[in-house]
Amino acid sequence: MSQVTELKSHPLVSHNLAILRSKDTDSQRFREVAKRLSSLVLVSATESLNTVEQELETPLIRTSEQVLAADIWLIPVLRAGLAMVEAGLDLVPDAHVGFVGLFRNEETLLPNHYYKNLPDFSKSANNCFLLDPMLATGGSACAAIALLKDHGATDIRLLTLISAPEGIKEVFAKHSDVVIFTASVDEYLNDLGYIVPGLGDAGDRFFGI
Repeated sequence: MSQVTELKSHPLVSHNLAILRSKDTDSQRFREVAKRLSSLVLVSATESLNTVEQELETPLIRTSEQVLAADIWLIPVLRAGLAMVEAGLDLVPDAHVGFVGLFRNEETLLPNHYYKNLPDFSKSANNCFLLDPMLATGGSACAAIALLKDHGATDIRLLTLISAPEGIKEVFAKHSDVVIFTASVDEYLNDLGYIVPGLGDAGDRFFGI
């Protein structure tokens, strides 16, 4: 499995990215498109999950199918990561949800912690999907990944809608075992730490602020 999977070449991904990026897209449509785009990223991220064979009976015969071999955990980085949770639960209704609360200091660009609600992942087999629409400097992602590892997580997949090369580099420098799934790897970070061309502040646009 490649360390970074970018989905921008898919026509549905690029089409929805165009809507999401546009400054003329209002909050309601932004939420709808963010959910749709999150679903596409999630489908890609689940493609390599381990499965086991399970026997079952249809109305006609006895047969078997492959089912997920481990628990799925959806872990949004608050607050913007909430934009991706609903899409995850639509795809995997039995998934568990944990939370990591971080915010970025706009002067230092470093993450500050204010909340976490995570289990002891070492007690059972699991796949952790860390959800954050924007991977900018990588500081928040690295802090969240470190928290998951402190709680015993070993299979961590970072799912984003937009990623900056600088953020990807930072994540792999500190957590080389993590894989990233993103709709788009954008061009660069500007002096204010915003992704270019990006889509602005995903949290503000999602919540209509």
